[in-house]
Amino acid sequence: MKVAIVGGTGDFGLALAARLVEAGDEVVIGSRDAGRAQEKASEVGCDGNRNAAVVGVADLVVLATEANAAVAAAEELDPFLRVPLLCVASRLEFVERWARSPEAARSVAEQVSDVVQVPVVAGLHSLAAGKLARGRLDEDAFVCGDDGDAKELAFELASKVVAGRVLDAGPLASARALEGMTAVIVNLNKRYKGHAGLHVTGLP
Repeated sequence: MKVAIVGGTGDFGLALAARLVEAGDEVVIGSRDAGRAQEKASEVGCDGNRNAAVVGVADLVVLATEANAAVAAAEELDPFLRVPLLCVASRLEFVERWARSPEAARSVAEQVSDVVQVPVVAGLHSLAAGKLARGRLDEDAFVCGDDGDAKELAFELASKVVAGRVLDAGPLASARALEGMTAVIVNLNKRYKGHAGLHVTGLP
């Protein structure tokens, strides 16, 4: 699979790139700055370029920018997008010391879907960048979306970064719950000083 990671110079994007390169995928990292993209890409053994350049050479585009920048980045890239987009961002806010999703907010993935003409899927929200950087995760991963073909691409990608199962979490509207799951994991890690991950039980 050819994968373009927009925002691939960040912690999660770079960790994801490393695991996909390790799995044998053709990966290209995107950034606003082509030089920075290539510099970071060289750390994990792939190529880098400007965002607009990388999205045109992929089978799947991963939007791995910071949550607050995701919608604007997607809107800017819309003229260049030809393949499905996987949004991995979770917008969080902190009240006292606890993380939560913003009240009455649609998911980042749903907002991204409003500004692009390609199918959008959401997933990987329960995976931590720090752990992913160290290797394939012994956890389950979750993907949701409304387009079956786009989901299949996301399932294929996710299966290369987790040793657990890749589970279909339903329509794109379920991204609200998946993004909220990030807040739960952040809170668990803070409370118990751990590195939480998820396995779902009771499924065939």
